[in-house]
Amino acid sequence: MADPDSTPPADASEQGSSNADDQQGATAGRGIDPERDRSAESDGDEQSVEALREEVEAKYDFDNFGPEEMAKMTAEEWEAVFDEESWITDSALLDRVADDLRARVANREVFARIERHDDPNRVLAYSDEGYALVFPDGTVEGHGTVLRDVKPTVALCSMDDYDVPEPPSDDPLPSPDEIPEGGSELGNWMLQAIAGTQLLAGLVLLGGGGLAAAGVFGGVGAGPVVLIVAGLAFVAIAVVLFLVVANARLSDKFRSEEYRDRLRAVGLEDDERPDFVPALEPTGDGSGDERQGEA
Repeated sequence: MADPDSTPPADASEQGSSNADDQQGATAGRGIDPERDRSAESDGDEQSVEALREEVEAKYDFDNFGPEEMAKMTAEEWEAVFDEESWITDSALLDRVADDLRARVANREVFARIERHDDPNRVLAYSDEGYALVFPDGTVEGHGTVLRDVKPTVALCSMDDYDVPEPPSDDPLPSPDEIPEGGSELGNWMLQAIAGTQLLAGLVLLGGGGLAAAGVFGGVGAGPVVLIVAGLAFVAIAVVLFLVVANARLSDKFRSEEYRDRLRAVGLEDDERPDFVPALEPTGDGSGDERQGEA
């Protein structure tokens, strides 16, 4: 005789299925939906990116956006504002970078020698203090002030909306022999003329003070002390102006010599790179290690 308290296997299975259904129903009743959670998380990320994009657009003036503004941006701000699919890469990017750097060198914004290589496909910029090597995918490696100047240039040139200025030539840096000894002499000559006039007036006043002290002439306003003090003041002003002219000429001479030394250090005379600049070995995939332009 069967035990009325026993449960057949089939009934036990149905009971287990019923319990599972009850658990799923309870889970659904609590509002737990993995797909909906992932969708909500994605929407939250999009909202945060959109908020950051609005913040960056309010912070920067993209109508007058240049290397200085690009250097201030963080990686998160850059990714929020610019679309990766519209970035320029490969040889087109390197050509734009080379032209932009040459234009900046010509405008004296950057001091560097620029080399555009086909094999390997690179842009090499270096000075007497550092170097920067630009790869086709937009990555940059190097050190020194040149690396700091090149990074924002690469970022700008990768944007299709950025108009690269036309460089005046492929050799923006002048030869060391082309650097004059000093700057314009017009300002110095004007200061010397003023100083000479002041000196002459001071000597006349000193002479008048001496004559007044000797009693040769006198009268109201012709006191010897007043004339001598005024004469000394004019002479002092003249001496200061002459010292300013001498210092300006000496500073121009030192700056010119320092600039010539930097030009020689980057190899403009002997065509030799500094020792810290890496050698670019041809890979055989391009047209050779040919220099497209040097600055």
